[in-house]
Amino acid sequence: MIDEVRRRMAEEGVDALVLRPSPDFRYLSGLDGLDDGYDGYLVLTGEGPPTAAAGPREAAALVPGAARRVGVDPEMRARELFSLPVDAELVLASSVLAPLRLRREPAEVAATGRAAAAADAVLLAARGLVWFGATERAMARRLRAALAEAGCEETLSVLVAAGEHTALPRHAACDRVINPGDALLVSVCGRWDGHCAEVARMFAVAEPPEDFEAMYSVVLAAQRAALDAVRPGVTAAEVGRAAREVIDGSGYGEYAGRRPGRGVGRSHEEGPWLVPGDGTVFEPGTTVCLEPAIYLPELFGARVADVVVCAPEGGRRLSSLPWELCVVDR
Repeated sequence: MIDEVRRRMAEEGVDALVLRPSPDFRYLSGLDGLDDGYDGYLVLTGEGPPTAAAGPREAAALVPGAARRVGVDPEMRARELFSLPVDAELVLASSVLAPLRLRREPAEVAATGRAAAAADAVLLAARGLVWFGATERAMARRLRAALAEAGCEETLSVLVAAGEHTALPRHAACDRVINPGDALLVSVCGRWDGHCAEVARMFAVAEPPEDFEAMYSVVLAAQRAALDAVRPGVTAAEVGRAAREVIDGSGYGEYAGRRPGRGVGRSHEEGPWLVPGDGTVFEPGTTVCLEPAIYLPELFGARVADVVVCAPEGGRRLSSLPWELCVVDR
């Protein structure tokens, strides 16, 4: 892998990489856990293995004096950058590493599959919880605890939205009480052994709201269309278009979520992006989170999220919960 990284560095005219603990750090170092407790830096130059450094100044000392362009970690903080005394142009290390991270090895896909299975288990257990009378905030806390019990090393997001709040894409759980007749949008996203997964499903308490199921069926159809579109050789834009065409054709186009999917792997949000103009070509091993959504302001919304891998024969779900609306009776 290091040889391939150096080839990319040469193509991009980058003389050295300086990484802090991050998805790029984990990719280059091979550390799969939450950086295995490591809080230092990693430097890769044109020769020798990656070298550890305790801090920015120590990392800078490992950069060759003749270096003209240095790739720095996208997650590096401003104070770290100001403490990195190198006489070179600083560029994002992702210009080198992002294309390589798209080509996921079988072991990486398997690790993402285990993360998806763990997220599945949390949502499956959530079906048995008592939702009626609880608040969104209280249920979100319970899901965070369930993620920790499932071995999640870092909780990246937990979404619990009830009723009209399901129509808010960036809703934060609050003290709204969950009542019969509410639609529920429940999503968990976390990192297990250095690999990320997100799964989202729709619940209803006692019975779904009027007209909800018709709209939800469109979201499911969009999810199926996107999954069917995943195969080697197609572009990210084409997969996204498959989902959007279903929603547009149903008359809900103006209420569609802003993107029907994005890449997932060592980070929970990375390329490819399933939006117009993204020409990234799917290859065997490309992993994405398919997440079409419809949001009807002040009424309700629906979103389904699954981790999917591009296999030689086409798209394959790594998260396996049923798509059907789950009606909880309490």
